[in-house]
Amino acid sequence: MPTKQTDIELIEQTLRGNDNAFEELVDQYKDYIYTVAYRVLGRPEEAEEAAQDAFIKAYRSLQGFDHRAKFSTWLYRIVLNTALSMRRKQKFYVEDIDDHKNFNAYSEEKETLKLSEQKKYLQEALNLLKEDDVTVLTLFYLKELHLEEIAEITGWEANGVKVKLFRARKRLAEKMRLILKDEVKSIL
Repeated sequence: MPTKQTDIELIEQTLRGNDNAFEELVDQYKDYIYTVAYRVLGRPEEAEEAAQDAFIKAYRSLQGFDHRAKFSTWLYRIVLNTALSMRRKQKFYVEDIDDHKNFNAYSEEKETLKLSEQKKYLQEALNLLKEDDVTVLTLFYLKELHLEEIAEITGWEANGVKVKLFRARKRLAEKMRLILKDEVKSIL
């Protein structure tokens, strides 16, 4: 029974000219990388583009990869930086909450928002936050990384990550209150 090759073995094979080895790395990490990009950018097309760009950057920079580090952490940093760069270059369209026909009905009847709506409003709130806030919230809550791992990826001090996380949660709650008013209690 064939064994699964490690990331390091695949990297070494890629550096020796075996492009199929890099394709295996892409297959292994494509969903992970897309999710990271989507959380930062909020749109599927842009997330797909950022993921592709990140893999291209990783391929071109593979020679400089430090084998003592985890490949997933190194790749995560590349996609995060790529997505944040894309985010800086574009403006996000955020719908006015009053434009939603059914919003008043939800508000008056005090019903819980559907999961898809919760995600949509959460993404709108994330779009209103600073990049550092989005980064730390995404890494901690969505990727479930430890503070030390976040510090390694971002280059911040571990204690600074804890402070940034605390402040980012407060700012996210404020943005959610602005967007959803009374409904914020039901989804937070």
